[in-house]
Amino acid sequence: MGLVWTIINLIVLFLLLRHFLINPVSNIMEQRRKLIADGLQNAQDTQDEANRLKAEYEEALSGAKKESAEIVDKARIDARAEYDRIVGEAGAKAGNIIENAKENVRIEREQTMKELQSQIAGLAIASAEKIVGDKEQNIYDQFLGEVGGTDEDTDK
Repeated sequence: MGLVWTIINLIVLFLLLRHFLINPVSNIMEQRRKLIADGLQNAQDTQDEANRLKAEYEEALSGAKKESAEIVDKARIDARAEYDRIVGEAGAKAGNIIENAKENVRIEREQTMKELQSQIAGLAIASAEKIVGDKEQNIYDQFLGEVGGTDEDTDK
């Protein structure tokens, strides 16, 4: 009968241990397992969110790079157009300046030609007067010489 009491004692001890020790420890371990699983799930969710944010950041960065490249290209196109406009205006102004200079040279040449013609005419008239004056003097002297020579001959 001692064996029966020992078996009953063991069964009672087992039931008491199970009720007061094994079940609470199992519950604590289950709670810890859930806590660890929740922590891992939160870590996974946080990592997924971080990866999503990283992808959004990289997409935004790529968009910003593309936009900056477009801005630079547009600035280059605008600068080239402005350069072409300025060069065109400068060419037109230079053409106008050259045309004005040619016109001024033509006018000055005409004025110079008129002045030269006036001077040439004046010199021609002065030369003609001198030649005529010299001829008149020669004719006068010749006349006087002839007339005077006859007077001289008559005086002798």
